[in-house]
Amino acid sequence: MDFKFTVSGRISKPVHEVFEAVADPKKLSGYFTTGGAKGRLETGATVTWDFHDFPGAFPVNVVEVVPDEKIVLTWGAAPEGDETGNYDTTVTMVFEPLDGNARTLVSITEEGWKQTETGLKSSYGNCEGWTGMLAAMKVYVEHGINLREGFYK
Repeated sequence: MDFKFTVSGRISKPVHEVFEAVADPKKLSGYFTTGGAKGRLETGATVTWDFHDFPGAFPVNVVEVVPDEKIVLTWGAAPEGDETGNYDTTVTMVFEPLDGNARTLVSITEEGWKQTETGLKSSYGNCEGWTGMLAAMKVYVEHGINLREGFYK
């Protein structure tokens, strides 16, 4: 069995506005990367994301960006603690217009963990993280509220 998941949510804003809430580091820092995001998500870029719950900036490799449609990223999986070495997982975000573009369906899939106890635990943790990101993005984009403010401090 592959360690892979997809989480989805609907946001009551047009697809371009929702897409920019992820691609623009200032907006992403307003609700998700509690320690800040540096660098716009553009094909071929390496940006950093920092979180208060996991301090230290994480490098995020931007594999592909199709404006207002899709973002594909890779980033480091949790270390296995043995000689097998570090590896990346792949995150794919898809943005679909709904209701004549009045709303957007965001789907986030992450995959690529090793079939180990550490890989399983990491996949569950990241599933929780992306679910929280979607909830925080909805509240931020629709109402301007940072749901994560003070949540991890």
